[in-house]
Amino acid sequence: MPLANPIPTTVVTGFLGAGKTTLIRHLMETAGGRRIALIINEFGDVGMDRDILSACGVAGCGEDDIVELANGCLCCTVADEFLPTMEALLDRDPPPDHIVIETSGLALPKPLVRAFTWPEVRSRVTVDGVLAVIDAPAVRAGLFADDPEAVRALRAADAALDHDNPLEEVFTDQLLCADLVIVNKTDLLDDAERATVEDQVRAAARPGVAVVGASHGRIDPAIMLGLGMAAESDLESRPSHHDSASDHDHDDFNSIVAAMPPVPASLAGAGPQAVADALAPVLAAHGALRVKGALDVPGKPMRLVVQGVGPRVQAYYDRPWRAAEGRAGRLVVIGLNGFDADAVTAGLAASLRSGGG
Repeated sequence: MPLANPIPTTVVTGFLGAGKTTLIRHLMETAGGRRIALIINEFGDVGMDRDILSACGVAGCGEDDIVELANGCLCCTVADEFLPTMEALLDRDPPPDHIVIETSGLALPKPLVRAFTWPEVRSRVTVDGVLAVIDAPAVRAGLFADDPEAVRALRAADAALDHDNPLEEVFTDQLLCADLVIVNKTDLLDDAERATVEDQVRAAARPGVAVVGASHGRIDPAIMLGLGMAAESDLESRPSHHDSASDHDHDDFNSIVAAMPPVPASLAGAGPQAVADALAPVLAAHGALRVKGALDVPGKPMRLVVQGVGPRVQAYYDRPWRAAEGRAGRLVVIGLNGFDADAVTAGLAASLRSGGG
């Protein structure tokens, strides 16, 4: 049934590892009593972001407050998954005050925004704004440069990129759909680098779109929520590489779930970052774009969560293992299609067993 005041929805987009989940966690910590429902979409067979959020201990991040849509891009599964999920949230009594959708790092936001014009939901919900989270060190490194010479140099250094760059298209589409761009991880840049990156992003975004810097996703909710953009009514101003296509696919990317052995005491004793440092060279050698998962450290009740983007990998303990999980270590690894899944799995396992040596 129609609502007198459509429920505002914020779409959080951004490339792999830019910090979307960290930003949402901070939002939940500072929500000020708002009832916020979360929809978490991930690329691959095993979702980790819901686990990470529900383990954070923040009110509103419980199991019943988070809906996960895994193994599919929201923009490709609107009728089958997204619309029924939205209707279920809207039918709650009471309904949420606000809905936040975290898209997969490989998703195009515009088709998702277009879904808000479907008859099932268009009178009940509105897109308050699209937030694009940008990885500042990646932009500084020119990974998504518009400069043809920079792109050619990057491809010359990495044979895996010797084709039309799907990563750049995804990045650009996310940026051009945004109502607010959050340049994250600015703590990893000096002042001059930060200014340069923000200027580059501002020049690539739509005219008038605000660009703000952030460290660890810490942005005041007053800046992120209540934008009132009704983005579903403003689709024509949000250009996309895929406007002329009826759909798109993700054949340029592949994800695997790698079973991992327990972390040996010799490595675990050196601390979580030592574990991350042991894994990083294997991921870099195979051109992995993203890694996330949990490892078993015998004798420790907590899971050791691993998260990484490109060569930057971190690890930390988050929550006790649940009985149903069986303390099974698994890492989700995302890379360009064609990367050697068996070699990645074997290399990561060997690196753990040897302590990275």
